[in-house]
Amino acid sequence: MIRIKGLVNIPYWALTTLTNLNLNKKFNATLVPENLQTLGMLRKVKDSISWYKADKEIIKDLLEKRGKKDGYKSITVNDLPAKFGTFDEIADALSSDTIKLSDLESIKPWFTLNPPKGGFKRKTKKQYSQGGILGENKELISIIRRMM
Repeated sequence: MIRIKGLVNIPYWALTTLTNLNLNKKFNATLVPENLQTLGMLRKVKDSISWYKADKEIIKDLLEKRGKKDGYKSITVNDLPAKFGTFDEIADALSSDTIKLSDLESIKPWFTLNPPKGGFKRKTKKQYSQGGILGENKELISIIRRMM
């Protein structure tokens, strides 16, 4: 999921929910497990974020290109936890919801992204079903690739 809207005019309850989801700034992305609690949180702040189920390839790309460790330095293979030898193994575990990104202590639980190259192709103030990009967005994977 990605936070699309900024910090201005966000109600307190929505700001608290976004903070609990590790989305503190505009264009931050994170990975959360797929369950009823997180789905309820996503629907609560659907006017500020965009989400879709991530596949293994996009998770691996996010970890390699935008993953950070303590000190905001890039992650290398040596920085991975002992039970995971490669980025592929972590991507498998994250995509199958066996671990959470916040469980990996050496890795920050969010990714900072740039605005998409070429801009957003749809409106940023409307839901996906109304011709925008907010809410559950089936085109989010291609947007993330343009933001890395």
